[in-house]
Amino acid sequence: MPQKYKVYINNEPKIITDNWEIFCADYSLIEAAGGLVYNYESQLLMIFRNGKWDLPKGKLELNENIKECAIREVEEECGISGLSIVNALQDTYHTYELNGEKILKRTYWFAMHTDFKGILVPQTEEGITKVVWVDKEQIAEKLNNSFGNIKELVK
Repeated sequence: MPQKYKVYINNEPKIITDNWEIFCADYSLIEAAGGLVYNYESQLLMIFRNGKWDLPKGKLELNENIKECAIREVEEECGISGLSIVNALQDTYHTYELNGEKILKRTYWFAMHTDFKGILVPQTEEGITKVVWVDKEQIAEKLNNSFGNIKELVK
C-alpha cells in the first residue's frame, strides 16, 4: 500500500498517495518544528500571527536537530523557558507562496510541557502580536480562526 501524505493547499486537505516525489518537485521543501505546549494548569500555548491563531513553530537551522529546533522556536516566539518534550506528534505539510516561489513546509510537532510562570513575550519581528495560555474551554473558539493543519493537530 502506498504511503499517504496529507498536504494542506490553500488551507484545504489534499491526500497524495502516489507520485509524492513528482508532487514535491514543484516545491522548495522547508523543514520546521514546533510545539503543542501545555502548562501546569493544562492550558495550551497559542500565538496570534497574521490574523490567525497558530502554534509556535519555525525553520530548522543548519547543524540543529529537529527537537532542538522545536524548543528554540517555541522559546523565541513566546519568550518562554523550561520546556520539556513529552513525545513526538504527527508531522504536518502545507504549501504557500513566498516571493513567487512555491514552498512545501513539513513541520515536525512535539507535545511539550512547561512549569513556566513568567510573562509571555510575542516575537513581533516574526509577525506575532499575541502569545496566550488558552483554557481548554476556549481552544475550539480560537481554532475557528486557525489553519486546517493546526485544527487537526490540536483535536
